[in-house]
Amino acid sequence: MLTEIHPKLPMRDKIATKDYYLNKLGFQIFGDSDFDPYLMVHKDNVQIHFFEFKNLDPKVNYGQVYIRTNDIDKLYKMLLDNKTSIHPNGHLETKPWGQREFSLLDPDNNLLTFGQSIKITKKTW
Repeated sequence: MLTEIHPKLPMRDKIATKDYYLNKLGFQIFGDSDFDPYLMVHKDNVQIHFFEFKNLDPKVNYGQVYIRTNDIDKLYKMLLDNKTSIHPNGHLETKPWGQREFSLLDPDNNLLTFGQSIKITKKTW
């Protein structure tokens, strides 16, 4: 029944948001119409929509998206090579719940976490 999800996140400055997602993360503009208070970007099978919120205080923004990937190491390296800032507490690591993850913050402090499922082998003693 459900087929897709396209999160909508707040943005204060469309130019800064567009620059970050296109030039730092490798997204492209989605759609052929440009509406001033709205932005849509996509990369592979992921779309993210943004709505203008000029009075947003980034210190109290709780926007978050979890994005699955099938090559987390390559994505992480690409972002580092592109000098994209990784969240100070979100460097790439394997989590106990079976995910390799890392996180970053966009210009409005929307938290983007990227994750890939991994197979955890249990140690037998």
